[in-house]
Amino acid sequence: MSDENKTIHDFDVNLICEYFIGLERQGPGSPDSTIRALSFVDNLTLDSKIADLGCGTGGQTMVLAQNAPGDMTGIDLFPAFIDLFNANAGKLNLGSRVKGVIGSMDNLSFQEEELDLIWSEGAIYNIGFERGLIYWKKFLKPGGFIAVTEASWFTGERPQEIEKFWMDAYPEIDTIPAKIAQMQKAGYVPVAHFILPEYCWTENFYVLQAEVQEAFLKKHEGNPAAFDFVESERHEARLYAKYKSFYGYVFYIGKKI
Repeated sequence: MSDENKTIHDFDVNLICEYFIGLERQGPGSPDSTIRALSFVDNLTLDSKIADLGCGTGGQTMVLAQNAPGDMTGIDLFPAFIDLFNANAGKLNLGSRVKGVIGSMDNLSFQEEELDLIWSEGAIYNIGFERGLIYWKKFLKPGGFIAVTEASWFTGERPQEIEKFWMDAYPEIDTIPAKIAQMQKAGYVPVAHFILPEYCWTENFYVLQAEVQEAFLKKHEGNPAAFDFVESERHEARLYAKYKSFYGYVFYIGKKI
């Protein structure tokens, strides 16, 4: 890896999709964390409408559907992710109330005040935390909930190496109090927040990637873009192992005023 920090946005989307489609999760997280965040949402009924934005192949969506009532729509840009999302829903006998749709989280087709809950794990960064909170709010009913995971600093200061990495990858990363303040400013009552455990990054994300990387590189032997992409993911994993005390994902749960 060169001194220049490459981020996922520097690579071809088809390459990214192929790499991640074989993984149960496309970002850090766990069923336990999903269920814990869901425990703070108290407005759901059989008639509720829920959207999972940036759903990927739906690992967390299926957990939601197995632990909450209502109809759920997963939105993702990648058609291959949505195909697998709908196949997974069918295998779990959830197809009658869980559906994946190709779409963009910054151009939603829901009606205003249609949704009871908006969910997004490891995805709001694609349009930015503050922008997402503001734009998505109009689709929530009054009293509706939003639950998202967001990269956050745990400390006011950190080593230059990890500071530079995240400033290149996601300049909107900030401290937990700053994120809560943004949620309040956007028109939500902050209900709860908690830091995702370390295993959400290691066993549930980086270890699973390591298992598919060799096959991916073999398939794309001689392709420098594929090599650079895998190396960028390995570099990120090494940085997490070194600096995990300074940052991670935080689940933020808010209620629309």
